[in-house]
Amino acid sequence: MAAEEGKFDNILLAVAEKHHGGVPELLGTLASFLRRKTDFFTGAKQSEWEKLLLDVFNKESKVAITENNEKIKAREASQRLKAEKEVAERKARQKEIDNNKICDITDEEAAAIIKEEENKKRQQLLDSAGGEPSASNRDGISKPIEKVDDESDKSELGKLMPNAGNGCTLDKYTWTQTLEEVELKIPFDLTFSLRARDLVISIGKKSLKVGIKGQTPIIDGELCGEVKTEESVWVLQDSKTVMITLDKVNKMNWWSRLVTTDPEISTRKINPESSKLSDLDGETRSMVEKMMYDQRQKELGLPTSEDRKKQDILEKFKQQHPEMDFSKCKFN
Repeated sequence: MAAEEGKFDNILLAVAEKHHGGVPELLGTLASFLRRKTDFFTGAKQSEWEKLLLDVFNKESKVAITENNEKIKAREASQRLKAEKEVAERKARQKEIDNNKICDITDEEAAAIIKEEENKKRQQLLDSAGGEPSASNRDGISKPIEKVDDESDKSELGKLMPNAGNGCTLDKYTWTQTLEEVELKIPFDLTFSLRARDLVISIGKKSLKVGIKGQTPIIDGELCGEVKTEESVWVLQDSKTVMITLDKVNKMNWWSRLVTTDPEISTRKINPESSKLSDLDGETRSMVEKMMYDQRQKELGLPTSEDRKKQDILEKFKQQHPEMDFSKCKFN
């Protein structure tokens, strides 16, 4: 049911992003469509279509409120259980102390002391390691574009050439991308195996922080685009490499950099795999191809598909009205 409910999400997100006025403007567009293309407002009494709208929105509102309440209850229950456990442990420990004025150290306490000392030594190793990237990552670093054959590509000079994965290979990490997601690989050159708890990794809607505890982060900045935090994940591979998958919110654009402080790559040099486009449904694929074409045309200073359509209409009108002067006619 969830998959069926969200099958139009990509299309609706693309439409919503065109409405800078937010939800009111989007709803206005939907109402305008119903007015112009259907008999929604005229085919029934006002009270009937008003009731239909209220029924639909009331249904979704109840679902949203129910889901939010369940999340709040689950969070409160978890916090309550944690607090009760801590209180019980303190009481048990105090009771043990009261019953034994002089008590020997327990096996659990000894293990805790040993673990604490091990953690201190491990942190010292981490502090001295510095979290430098592995030497293998320095090979094949993306190079800037120094020469172009086409005059229209002059603006790309100085930008980095995308790697084979349509992303960028930098000194400390490598990232690749498709229209749907970004894959990030950060290898560490350490003399010991990393553990997940040694790392500091925070994925925000438009921010990313990655590093080793107690060290300056390898990455700490604003992402090039927004991501779905609930769908983005990270893993520690072979105890040496951090792999992060970021799920893009806008699945129609290529990222020109991972974070805003990174050097920019030339998105005009990106070669998307046809197999990736073929995975999309027909309507979404057509929309993506149109947007990619329009983006390319704008970068070249050439007319977009919409501009060409307007020009065709004007040419037909000129042929039908040769007596009129169109010399001052311009497109915005």
